[in-house]
Formats: sequence, C-alpha cells, structure tokens
Amino acid sequence: MLKIHSGGDFVSQPELENYLQTYFGYSTFRVGQKEIIQDIMEGRDVLGVLPTGSGKSICYQLSAKLLDGITIVVSPLISLMIDQVKQLKAINFKEVIALNSFMEPMERRKVYQKLHTYKLIYVSPELLQKKELQNILSKLHISLFVIDEAHCISQWGYEFRPDYLKLNTIVETLNNPTILALSATATSNVQRDIIDAMKRPAIIKHIYPMDRDNIAFCVEEVETDNEKLPILSNLLTNYRIPTLIYFSSRQTAEDISKLLSDKIPFRRIAFYHGGMEQIDRIAIQQQFMNDQLDIICCTSAFGMGINKSNIRLVIHYHLPPQLESFIQEVGRAGRDGESSLSLLLFSKKDLYIPKRIIQSELPSKQDLQSVFSHLLNIFNSSGKLPSNEQQVQNLLQLSETQWRFLRFQLEKHGMIDENTILYEKENWEKVFQKINNLIFERSLLKENKLNEIIQWVHEKECLRKHLYKSFQSSYQKPKFQCCSNCGFSISEWEPLEITNVKNVELSWENKLKKLLFIGVNDEAK
Repeated sequence: MLKIHSGGDFVSQPELENYLQTYFGYSTFRVGQKEIIQDIMEGRDVLGVLPTGSGKSICYQLSAKLLDGITIVVSPLISLMIDQVKQLKAINFKEVIALNSFMEPMERRKVYQKLHTYKLIYVSPELLQKKELQNILSKLHISLFVIDEAHCISQWGYEFRPDYLKLNTIVETLNNPTILALSATATSNVQRDIIDAMKRPAIIKHIYPMDRDNIAFCVEEVETDNEKLPILSNLLTNYRIPTLIYFSSRQTAEDISKLLSDKIPFRRIAFYHGGMEQIDRIAIQQQFMNDQLDIICCTSAFGMGINKSNIRLVIHYHLPPQLESFIQEVGRAGRDGESSLSLLLFSKKDLYIPKRIIQSELPSKQDLQSVFSHLLNIFNSSGKLPSNEQQVQNLLQLSETQWRFLRFQLEKHGMIDENTILYEKENWEKVFQKINNLIFERSLLKENKLNEIIQWVHEKECLRKHLYKSFQSSYQKPKFQCCSNCGFSISEWEPLEITNVKNVELSWENKLKKLLFIGVNDEAK
C-alpha cells in the first residue's frame, strides 16, 4: 500500500522512483520532473519551463496520485483535456475527469455531485469562472493548482483568454493550494508575466534549456504562394512521414489540403482549424494519433499537448506572428528523439497576414471612443448590457477577441459589473486613457515580436543559435543535422518513414461514430 502524502511532506528520490514505476511504468525521471515533484510535495509553488516533449504532465499527474487532496489542472483546450483523460484511464488512473462547457446540464450536475471522488480534475479557465463550480471546489480539499501551458497567461491572457488573468482570484477562493505553472516556451518576460499574474514573487523556478537537438531547421524564401505548392507536393511525395503544415488562414488550410489530396492521392490528408465542429476536430486528432492520417493542414488550433512521438516534419506555410509560437509548433516534431525537420516557407508578400492579425486583435482608439459613447447611452437608458455576448459584440461593432479584451479591462477598472454599467465621469476619463495606453503597448509588443521572427528568417548565421538566444544562453550540438545556414539540405535528409500503413476505408467524416461512440454518455466528453 503506497502512502498518501500531505503537502509539506519530504519524499525521498528512491520513493519517488518507486511511485513513478508503480503508477506510470517508467523506471527513471526525465529532466526536471523529479526536482519539480519534490518541491511540490514539500508545499512549494513552482514555475517549470521544460522542453517540448519532456513529459511535463508527469509533474502533476504523479503529484496528484501522492497528495492527499485534489489536483486541479487548468488546460487551454478541450481536445487536450479529453486526450489526457483517455491516456490516464488507459493506465488505470481512474480518478480523473475533464470538465468542459460542452457537458449537458444534467450530466454536469451529476459530475459536480461526485467531484470529491476524483484525484485529478481538468478544467478550462472559462469554466472556472462559474460561481457554481467555484462554490463546490471551495468546499473540497485542493492540494495542487496547475496551470498547464502557462505561457497562455502572457500570450493569450490579454486578448483571447482574459480569464487566464483571473486565475489568482480562483486560487484564493480555493484556499491557496500549492501552485505549479508549466510551459515549454517562456522567456524571462513571460516568466515575469506568469509570476505577476499569479502574485507569487517567491515561486521556485526550474528553468531548463528548450532547444531540441534532433530537429533541423530550414527556411526557404519564395516570391509567391504559387511556388509553395510544388515544394510541398514534392517533399510529401518523397517522404511518407507524419506531417503538420501550419497556416495563418483557415480558408488556405482547407484549400491547400484539397489541392494536396488531388496531387498526392496516395497520402491521407485532412484539414483542421478552430472554425470546425468540436466533434470533427476530435475525430481528426484521433485519426492522426492512430497513424490513420499522414498530413494535417492546420491552424495554430492544432497540436497543443498532442502526445504523438513520431511527427517527423513541421512545415510553416505562413510566417508565425512570434518566435514563441514557432518554437511551440516546431516542438511537436521528433519527440521520440529521431531525426525531424522544421521547414518555413517565407514570402514577403505574406507579411500582411500577421500584420493584419495584430491589427484585428485589439480595438483602435476610434473603436474605444465608440464603445465608451455606446456605454454612456446604455447607462442613460437601461443601465445594463444585453446578457447575450453576441448581441453586445454586434451592438458595439467589435470582434469576439476585441470585446473579450475590453470586457476584462472594463471589469478590472470598475466600469461594469457583470452586465451592469457603473458610471462615474472622472473614473471613465482615467480608464479610457489607461485602456488606450494598454492597447498601444500591446500592439507595439506584438509588432516587436513579429519583427524578431522576420529578423530570424533573414539570419545569415546559424538558425538554431539565433532561434533560442532569447530563451537561453547556449544551445546543444545538433544530434543529426543543424540548419539550412549550416549546410543542411533537405535532399540529404533520411527520416524514419512509415512502413506499416493502416488502411482507412472510410473518410474521417464517416468514421466519427466509430471513433467517438456517438450516443454513449461519457463523463469526460
């Protein structure tokens, strides 16, 4: 019978290795895992930055088994939560569940009634804001609060997912359990963002080099998009390897997927983006995981937390908006340590895409003036915003991202409370200036990050060295090839290819029922 520990217990290295073998079947820890777990078991808050594919999840999954209370894991994607729950249940870790907004109300109520029976609970930051869930969790013994992919606090918290910036308040509601924040890509500035957002200045840092010595880097500059398709079709014809192709446009991801399917029908290809139905996305993800698809044409919505070890090739059809995103996406390749490749197809004519995305993410000064005018008019009439978020966006003529950003700022500065508008002239004038200044700062930060990756693309020296210089002081010697600036040529690349190809008689659309057991009530669904 293995001992259950309370936070603050010292657990020896032999004990931890025994637990690791017993629960997960691993004989040794990977880099950083043991040190992080030891600090958690002794009740210390931890920020862990470990390379992609290094098994960050073991840090909290093993801790969850050993601690006497419940572990909460804040995870950014439903598909990631579902995937991790399935993997844990497959190794007989049964006391785990994923809570998400797609649960039917009756199912959610049933699950909430027995939350005390679980050791590990995955949940989105948005669902954690619901008072009903907060009230239930506050009555339970929470030992550990985990922010997985913690760079989302800095990368997404201001615009896309402002609920990430409210996590510290949730921790207080849960009686201040130990905090573990994990990331694979966190510069010193991002680390500061995480620490400030969680209000943990004394947090213990475990920062490890993030470069991957088995991935070669290649940048190929082209004049137009017309030159990209032949490069893709030739490369994907020559190699049968699991491949991700990243796009900044959903429509382009769909279009290129169809064109490649026509050009190389002997490769199994699908597209994936955030505009698709959740059930379709999960089906494609599962088929790719099971080697039933070779190539995924996707946006950044695909890949976070994907535990597939044999991805050999990551192609960027468009330039990512920042080096952090690029490193995260490239890091999905070669997790088994075998030779893998990152190929970026760069066209100067594509630069308008990330610039347009940056402009669209934040409201302009004119947008802000219009919003304040609308809010004053509403205050003088009903005093309340519509309860439907889409109606608010339409009324204020803002995108979903712009309204999320503004709602958080307006709540933070006491201008709205839920849907009630709170008017005080002097405060409104100050808040307008504060928000306008923040918009300028965020836009400038994003433009600087875009300029960093543009500079990297045009780098004449070693691409590997300059890719990681913002994150660490040195980098590992390449295990196989280095980069296109150090003499690497794709024509000389010899990756491990797929030899045992599974037959897929049905398209992914028609296999949904088989993959997902549609109609079966699954509590992790």
